[in-house]
Amino acid sequence: MLDKLIHLDQQLFLYLNNLGSPQWDGFWMFITDKWSSIPLYIALLGLCVWRFGWKKTFLVLGSVALMIAATDQLANLFKYGFERLRPCHDAVVYDYMRLVKTSCGGKFGYFSAHAANSFAVATFFSILFRNSLKWIPVLLLVWALVVAYSRIYIGVHYPLDVITGISIGLLTGWFFQVVFQKVSNKLNFS
Repeated sequence: MLDKLIHLDQQLFLYLNNLGSPQWDGFWMFITDKWSSIPLYIALLGLCVWRFGWKKTFLVLGSVALMIAATDQLANLFKYGFERLRPCHDAVVYDYMRLVKTSCGGKFGYFSAHAANSFAVATFFSILFRNSLKWIPVLLLVWALVVAYSRIYIGVHYPLDVITGISIGLLTGWFFQVVFQKVSNKLNFS
């Protein structure tokens, strides 16, 4: 059963990865670059200051920093615990795939930290602004999906790596939002 699932994951990866073309490679490399999201983060920071003031914004920043650290460490735990090769290190698919990046990254790829982090941020801020800025969840969901797909496009993650990352990100973002709300209420930052 597991072998069949892995085979289907490899086939789906090859299909999705090979949809790419050199004309779009630069766009997807930009999307997958962690620095390309800086304008979004600055906008979210500005929205927090505007909506909540500096005291609560500092609590948001601390919560998000801890959330990203937790997600990254969990991704590393899974990568070295499961030791599933990235597609670009997997001889079964390497000759049939497009590797857009000049380097492949670490040897193991289960699960995608990019997908987990983007969905954790999207979930956290979607809940934070759900009552005041109703367009934020849609914007953040689209951004997180595009970032997650970029990992398949450039050839460094299988779809199940990305789907697991999305799931972990959703759970982590929700969990940290719950903790944030409790701390915020206790400190009377509401």
